[in-house]
Amino acid sequence: MIERTNTTTINVTGERPYSVVIGRDLANDVAGFLRPGTRQVAVIHQPTTNDAALDIAGALRQAGYVVTLIPVPDGEAAKTAQIAAHCWSVLGTAAFTRSDAIVGVGGGATTDLAGFVAATWLRGVPIVHVPTTLLAMVDAAVGGKTGINTAEGKNLVGSFHEPAGVLCDLDHLTTLPPADLAAGLAEVVKVGFTSDPVIIDLIAQDPALATDPTSSVLAELIERAISVKASVVAVDLRESASDGLGREVLNYGHTFAHAIEQVEDYRWRHGDAVAVGIVFEAHLAHVSGVLTRDVVSRHYEILRSLNLPTTYSGAELDRLIEVMKVDKKSRGDLLRFVVLKAIGEPTILAGPSREQLNAAYEALGKDAS
Repeated sequence: MIERTNTTTINVTGERPYSVVIGRDLANDVAGFLRPGTRQVAVIHQPTTNDAALDIAGALRQAGYVVTLIPVPDGEAAKTAQIAAHCWSVLGTAAFTRSDAIVGVGGGATTDLAGFVAATWLRGVPIVHVPTTLLAMVDAAVGGKTGINTAEGKNLVGSFHEPAGVLCDLDHLTTLPPADLAAGLAEVVKVGFTSDPVIIDLIAQDPALATDPTSSVLAELIERAISVKASVVAVDLRESASDGLGREVLNYGHTFAHAIEQVEDYRWRHGDAVAVGIVFEAHLAHVSGVLTRDVVSRHYEILRSLNLPTTYSGAELDRLIEVMKVDKKSRGDLLRFVVLKAIGEPTILAGPSREQLNAAYEALGKDAS
């Protein structure tokens, strides 16, 4: 594991290497990621992160930068073509050039949007992410994926645009509602089941410490989750690996989760949908003969210990399948799911039968493991 000092730095290698810094009181560190010659910085942020955005803007102005604040809506409401166009308009009015930079401050939806705006303005300007939620720290802000939603699905429009750096200030987690912190842990649990079983053990030993934003246990969980993602995206940034799972391993639970989010009009937290998604895909692996029942039960134990949802029956399966067929991971009409053969042994299940999908969905609707 990475040695912890006052801050921890995880390096993401690849064609455009960058660092993820994890620590506390990091507002003054944003400027360190900006290139020499940068004059202007646009800070894209959601209303709930006004204080953080103002702190960062103040530090940047003190360092001599011209700063423009661009507030955007909270959550998935920010990830639209209309909001992206508004950001482009502000950048144009400010005569924003390729030598300038964007800082995204907020949750995963905000960093997705900010990254997309940075990727598309003048065909690409630098972006620094300052994720303020657990979900954004361990997932959205790391890896270079950017995107917005359309009526047809989530993240269907986007690009790969690696950040100049990521600052995970753990102090932001102390202001998160417990339900939001737990939802972020769903992405950590996902990584534990696919790639780092120590994560599952740490949560099982003391779920209360895993949900305590001041604990060293949560800090280690964050570091482990980011380390896994960094190692995956370093070798497969664009989900194009021909040998093995590559970046697709990070999609465990997400095919079904994105379908829930869309049919529920994004009223569900992403992490809550992921929690249900990994339960569904665990059941799917079991009914397909890939995964043992005890590992399915382990999913329930861990997720319930964090007060995350494990059941869903809010939409007809036909509707969910229709949405999943538009998912980025599908190939034509062939549904593809990341599933487990065992904890730490993910694989792809392509083209499950309708009977298997029915059985998994029926099991998901029951409040039992």
